[in-house]
Formats: sequence, C-alpha cells, structure tokens
Amino acid sequence: MGLLALGTPLTWEKASKYSDHVRAHGISQLISIWNRYKDRSGDKLLWGDEIEYMVISFFDEEKDARLSLRQTEILSKLANICSELPCGPKNAPVPVFHPEYGRFMLESTPGAPYNGSVNDLLSVERNMRFRRALAKKHLKPNELPVTVTSFPRLGVPGVFTDPYFDPADAQASHSLFLPDEITNPHARFPTLTANIRKRRGSKVAINLPIYFDTNTPRPFVDPTIPRNRGIFSEDNEAQDGAALVDHIYMDAMGFGMGCCCLQITFQACSVAEARRVYDALVPVSSVMLALTAASPFWRGYVADVDCRWNVISGAVDDRNEEERSLKPLTEARFQIPKSRYSSVDHYISLDALNSPDYNDLNSPYDKDIQARLIENGMDELLAKHFAHLFIRDPLVIFSETIDQDDANMSDHFENIQSTNWQTLRFKPPPPGSQMGWRVEFRSMEVQLTDFENAAFSIFIVLLSRAILTFGLNFYIPLSKVDENMERAQKRDASRKTKFWFRSSIYPPGEERLRDPSVEIDLPTPPSERTDEGDLAVRPRHKGDCGGCRTHSIFLGDVTEKLPPVVEYEEMTIDEIFNGKGSDFPGLLGVVNEYLRTLDVEYAKKLALRKYLNLVKQRANGTLLTAATWMRQFVDKHPSYRYDSVINEEINYDLMQAVDAIEKGHLRVPNLLPEDYVGSATDDGGCP
Repeated sequence: MGLLALGTPLTWEKASKYSDHVRAHGISQLISIWNRYKDRSGDKLLWGDEIEYMVISFFDEEKDARLSLRQTEILSKLANICSELPCGPKNAPVPVFHPEYGRFMLESTPGAPYNGSVNDLLSVERNMRFRRALAKKHLKPNELPVTVTSFPRLGVPGVFTDPYFDPADAQASHSLFLPDEITNPHARFPTLTANIRKRRGSKVAINLPIYFDTNTPRPFVDPTIPRNRGIFSEDNEAQDGAALVDHIYMDAMGFGMGCCCLQITFQACSVAEARRVYDALVPVSSVMLALTAASPFWRGYVADVDCRWNVISGAVDDRNEEERSLKPLTEARFQIPKSRYSSVDHYISLDALNSPDYNDLNSPYDKDIQARLIENGMDELLAKHFAHLFIRDPLVIFSETIDQDDANMSDHFENIQSTNWQTLRFKPPPPGSQMGWRVEFRSMEVQLTDFENAAFSIFIVLLSRAILTFGLNFYIPLSKVDENMERAQKRDASRKTKFWFRSSIYPPGEERLRDPSVEIDLPTPPSERTDEGDLAVRPRHKGDCGGCRTHSIFLGDVTEKLPPVVEYEEMTIDEIFNGKGSDFPGLLGVVNEYLRTLDVEYAKKLALRKYLNLVKQRANGTLLTAATWMRQFVDKHPSYRYDSVINEEINYDLMQAVDAIEKGHLRVPNLLPEDYVGSATDDGGCP
C-alpha cells in the first residue's frame, strides 16, 4: 500500500465527471516519465518484499478468535518505536509498517531494498522475523500478528471482530455481512468501496463453490444470508439471484481486499530488462499461486477452492452490466472480459522471443490513447499495454489534486495504474525518484511462517536472474495462462492438477540434457558437478546477482520475430519445478544451474538449500500447501460435523495452531521441514 493522499474524496457522482480529465493527464504524466527515463540503464538489482498480517484477538475462555480493529493505534505505536530504533537486524535499516484496506491488517516492508548479493538473500528470513517480532511486541497480550491469507469467519453472523459492529449500518458497501468499521478509516477506502458499488450499479457478487462433505446439505442454500433485510436498495440482490445455490456468497470489497498476500518487487537494469522479466514471470504467476495456496475457508464455510484470487477479483469488479456483456453497449465504451483485478492481458517485451501469437486474448484498449503514446515515442506494444489499462475509470479522486503538474507529478497516472491489480505490474520510475524500472510479482498467497515467505521470495529472485542469464523462454499463449489461473485455485491443485507450461526453454543450440534418475540437489556440491567444460557458455561471476548480465538471445533483431512453435504441454507442478524427462530441467533445475555460476563459497550456496528444498518438497508433494494442511486440521477437529461449517471453536484452535507452528511449538512434519526453527527460538534479533 502506497502513501495515502490527504484531502476530500469525491463521491462517484462527482468523480465520474473527471474520469476523462484524469485519464488524459495520467497519460501526459506517463509520456513525461517515458521521455525522461526511457534510456535509463545501468541500475543494479534492488528488490523488496511486502508481507501482510492479520491482527487477531484471542479470547481463551470463550475459545474464540476475532479480528482486532486497532490498526490505527497499532501503526501509530509502531511508527514511534521504529523512529527510535538505531537499526534493524544486523545493522539493516529499520523496517516500515504500512496501513492496508482492512482495519485488522498490517503490512511490513524492509527498511531499504535488498541488493543482489547472496548475503542479502540469506538475510531475508531474519528481516521478516524481526518485523513480525517487532509488531508482536507492541500488541496487547491477547493479540497476535498472523500471516493467514483469509480469516475463516470473516462475515459470519454474530461477533467476528474486536470490538463488534453491526453490518446493518454499512453505508459504503451496503453489505449484508460486513460492517464499514472493518475498513481502514482513511477516506480513500470507504470511498473506494462505495464508488465500486455505485459505478457497477449493484453490489459486488462473489460466489465460491461449497465443499460438499458427508453432512453438507444438498442442494446447499446458505441459511446465514439475511433474506428479509430492507435497509438498502440492494438488500434483495442475494435472493434475486446474486447468491448462487451450492456456493458461498459474499457481497463486499472487504472479503477480497481483506486478504493477505506476499509480493515481491524488483528493480531492473533498464526498461528492456524490466519488460523481459515481466513477460517471463507471467506464466510463472499461476503455478506460484497453486504452490502457495493458503485460503480454503470463507465466511465460516469450507470452500472447494484453495486460493483468494477470484474472491479479490470479484470484490473490486466495478464493471457495469454493459461492460460485463449483460446488456448491449449504449453508454459504456467497451465490453471488458475481466475485472480490474485479474491475470495479465499483454506480453510487453520487444524481444524476438515474443511472438504476436502469444498475445491471444480479447483485451480491449483505447486506440486514441495508444496513438497518442506512439506519437510521443513509445513503441506500439507497450503503448497498447497502457492503453488497455486506461480503459478503466479512476475510482477515487481527491478534489485538492484534480489539477496537477504533469511534468513533475504522477498521481493521475498512478490513480489508474495502481488500481489495475494484475498478477504482475510493470512500474515506471516515479518522477524525481532514484528508483528505476520495476516489476512487481503479485500472485503468491502469504505463508504461515517467515521461513516459507523467505523461501518463496528468494526463489523468485533467483529465477528472475536465471531467466536473464540463460536467455530462458517461458512464453505460452496468454489464453493458456488464464486457464492455469483457474486451475491453480482448485482444491489441492499443486498435487492433482496439470498446468500448461513451455517444455523447450533454452535458446537454440544451448539445450541441456537432464538425467531423470538424478534428483535435484540444491545447490549441487562441487564434487558432483559434471559441467566444468561447459562454463565457457556460462561464465562464473561474483556473488552479486544485480548487474546487467543479459543473454544474447535478448539482444537480437527485434524486427525478426521467432516463429511460434507449439512447445508447451500440460505438466504437473512437480514436473514444472523439479523437471520432466531428459529435456525439461524444471524451474528449480535452472535456479540450481544459475547458482553454479555464482563465484561465492559453497557454504553460502549451501545455506540457500533449505529455502529451495522447501519449494522442491512443496512441488513434489512431500510437504503440503497451507490450504491442504488447514483442510486436514479441520477434518480431524473434534468439533467438526462434516457439514462444511467452521465454527468458533474450530477457528480458535486453527489460529492457535498457526501461531504455535510459527513459533516452533507445534511440529508439523508434513507442512514444514523437520529442522524448522520457530520464532520462539529465533525472533530475528528483535530488541
């Protein structure tokens, strides 16, 4: 969550009159940024993570766990504490805590970006532990910061927050289930909630399939939906068809934006490098969603999906009936196939590997905006990307910031750019900033422990370096990526579902044979290396991953596109990560290969093994995803009636178990490695 503007937000009735103004000046700001920074190069890899927490209040006598709504008070205290700390763990900068949409949420980031060194990679987990411990130290005795993706009982009848508020007065969302008080009190958030509802012309409607257990009613018609409430005009929507039979119905932005996630942002060497990393990670985003699945419970029920993605997509879907193709176009400008929270719609790299055939989605774009960008020096492909994002309306406009200096500000651009929530975000440098061109990886679900969050963060960073170093080609048609996004959310998808992935990833003539009988050992010990004669192709370099080392495949003639070849197939998650046959090395295989090129002592590479082995074991099914473990926990709970209901006691015990796992008090060998060390032993050096 970025800085929150101070001012007076406009209601939708007033804000909609300025939509064209914000779009036009947002593009003017983008043109100014493009002309200023398009030739910027030489930036080293800098990167950072964002971790979101839920603050949960435990009531032991009642055996109940509720969401604490003290975000404002907690953040104020943490800001004061952090300002007094001389440094973070091992002299690292002091971390920063940020507000999020939910008043029960906190976001933390490292105080300064990590660089590309192996030493910095090895500091990530400690930094994350430090942040959690710092937050925990300044909460009430019965409160804990917990990294769960979704709170199982958000929106149930009765009490699920501390303190309790009645949803009957939800002026912004008009929700049947959520009070406005669960939302961050900053004016931006209730305005965003209300304006999505007003622009859409109805409340948002989210329906997740119920998991049918032995005693789940068939058909399932949710008895907890208030069907006779008459407070707001939208109160009849549920019974008029918005709530589907055999589904869990949710009707407010808070169900989606009240989820927690793990995000990674990289700074690239140049705009060209940012574009190729962006494209290469697009197919990776869906399999990472499956591998980090952590949200099987919604509004007090067990769902038949394991991930948050479609919940958030529905929670911010501001498209009106014409844009959703429910009515013919008369007033709307476009029929828009997806919510503004969605998977990526365009590959954007100019590299020869990027065939036009891979951009095979119906993704409308504003031709006038594209033409304007091209006239000002932007290439057609990137211009189309931004012209697609800018078919959306700005959702929150502050009256004090309507008129801006387009040469030195980017608020109007960011107003629309930052409310297109896709699996990746391509981020230009802010005006006057030291930051370069960046890519944000956004699909992963937050994990229960900092060890897991560090492992997935480190893996994505190393994979991005391997892509650039070896000229890896992950392109598949975007329609297949969209299929993967739907598959990734299925129950136990990481073990039971196949995904489209490219099987031929190396540049022509540089293919490596893989011995399927040899299991990946991460990293390969020096005594077992068999490629000493091949290092001329892949020279070793110092243990700093952050320089501009780009394979020659990316530097060819971009006017001569390589012909698309059907070199993708359906693979299991195990095969995608750990390899298949003799030709496909797997994502961990190329990361391992990249680690061999680093000129650092083997001991440091060995220290990375525990993180990469977690990814390996999650992929091969040796270790469960958080979602599958949670399902098994509920299934074995003595209070569970096999009716798909998460009652207060189950939820309380689940949240207690999550905390005990994180601390290392509860050993769960099918979820975490046996040598996992919890925060009770290592809190990251928190003072």
